[in-house]
Amino acid sequence: QVQLVESGGGSVQPGGSLKLSCAASGYTASAFCMAWFRQAPGKERERVASIYTQTDTTRYADSVKGRFTISLDKAANALSLQANSLKVEDTAMYYCAARWRGGRDCLSARNIENWGQGTQVTVSS
Repeated sequence: QVQLVESGGGSVQPGGSLKLSCAASGYTASAFCMAWFRQAPGKERERVASIYTQTDTTRYADSVKGRFTISLDKAANALSLQANSLKVEDTAMYYCAARWRGGRDCLSARNIENWGQGTQVTVSS
């Protein structure tokens, strides 16, 4: 099974930036879609951003649109999330996710076939 390993989380002040990275042990170009999800304490896991690997089509949650950018480096088998203008409400554990089979998208956590272990992002003053 493909392993997904996140890195890049940390603590920043509101308005700051972080770049999250996800290293995949398999060929990301073979995935149908990949995504970043996040989960805050006491809340459900929610999709932040997703990308279809064949078309590079991206989708963003309304709460991060214009602030976050998802990108996929197929040659390096790496998924990234550039998070700018961070807000306190962005505080959560961030997870890299992948789906290898077509037919369903990466918009819902129920459709995900592979999860990373997560990286913590904390935004506070």
